[in-house]
Amino acid sequence: MIIKERTIPLQIEKLQFLISRTPPSHPKMQMMNENLSKRLSGFKGETYLDYPLSFLSDKDYYILHDLRIKDATHYFQIDSFIISTNILIILEVKNIAGDIYLDPIFHQLIRTLDGKETVFEDPIIQINRQELQLKKWLRKHQFPKIPILSLVVFTHPKALLRTSPENLAIPQKVVHRNFLSTKLTQLETEYSEERISIKDIKRMIKLLKKQHTPLDQPILEQYGIGCDELRKGVICPACLHLPMERVFGTWNCPQCKNKEKNAHISALKDYFLLCGSEITNEKARDFLQISSPYLASRLLHSLKLPSDGTTKNRIYYLSFKK
Repeated sequence: MIIKERTIPLQIEKLQFLISRTPPSHPKMQMMNENLSKRLSGFKGETYLDYPLSFLSDKDYYILHDLRIKDATHYFQIDSFIISTNILIILEVKNIAGDIYLDPIFHQLIRTLDGKETVFEDPIIQINRQELQLKKWLRKHQFPKIPILSLVVFTHPKALLRTSPENLAIPQKVVHRNFLSTKLTQLETEYSEERISIKDIKRMIKLLKKQHTPLDQPILEQYGIGCDELRKGVICPACLHLPMERVFGTWNCPQCKNKEKNAHISALKDYFLLCGSEITNEKARDFLQISSPYLASRLLHSLKLPSDGTTKNRIYYLSFKK
């Protein structure tokens, strides 16, 4: 049973909005597009788990995707987390194409693609660390002892996995997506003893969902871009032209003639995700590309936003649920 669905990460959403608001000639544009491609590839790789996980019994297994929780001192991320009364399983997804060599001596992942070698962090170290952090979290919340296993799942269909012939530990920790269902069945047979109750599982799920904290980093700071460098105005949802024009209470697109009543809400969401939650009448006018303080005030008031200060110096606090 899927308890927490997989959603597009906030950092991907922010990067998509940043690219749409950044002038095409900006020197950071190529870097942003490359990073977005990598992040989308990683997210797509996680969705490849859906098919093999669909073979698990809804009655016996509980699945939470994209968890980010804190042990005693540090946050840690789990791509997919499987809970049963017998065992807990962490899945770490790698959507990497090419000839993949897992080096057990120097603890590196070396990918060869089109004659070029690229070095990545050893995923075995990564999942071992996740196991330790999860154990700390379970102890902190006084859950009964239960076996915890972790697997690195390579999801790209063109990933060729290799390691040293004498290294028997890595094949126990690393699988290709095509073998994941078989591997989970093997673990189900191997760990057949019940260790925690359904009551414990429900408490665990409740805590995990409550403590889940999505990664939320200021995207402009990451790329050294100022809010004043962004393209201002309301973007047409039909043809993506910018800016739309406000005419008699409606946003009109001069390019495709599309008309929208509330297109400013999407623009203010862009501002919220990129520039921050605090906005003034002056900043709203600048970002929406309107001249009337009265119109800006009316649009902000219509969202029923909390605010501080007098009419002239009022600060509004934007908030948009994901």
